[in-house]
Amino acid sequence: MDKRPLIGVGVFVVKDGKILMGKRLNSHGHETWSIPGGHLEWMETLEGCAKREVLEETGIEVENISFVTITNDFFPEDKHYVTIYMLSECASGTARVREKNKFVELRWVSPDNLPKPLFLPVQRLLDTGFSIGSMISEMKSID
Repeated sequence: MDKRPLIGVGVFVVKDGKILMGKRLNSHGHETWSIPGGHLEWMETLEGCAKREVLEETGIEVENISFVTITNDFFPEDKHYVTIYMLSECASGTARVREKNKFVELRWVSPDNLPKPLFLPVQRLLDTGFSIGSMISEMKSID
């Protein structure tokens, strides 16, 4: 069997200095907290994937989308993901669980008070010293 890594796109959605996180359901990372996101589709741009996944999962439209970083993640379930992180701002909509098979709950959270446990790629990103709070501060200074 020829195994290859999958490409995931995670989206930091920012509103009023907080990020949107959801408690995962029925997939790898069950009952962990993650940012919205999903698989990159064939011939899809990163920005297009970010917009599509956030809208599908949360009902929110995003804008000012930019690349943040990448992680290379190996899961205990014999899964390998390259996760591409994007940053965006909430343009419109109210956060609500639209895909009940993926998330059980959504919350706007302070980057200094993230819910636990975190989804493995997000936890590994933070373990590298990455600061969500600094990312949001830099975003505000650009405005």
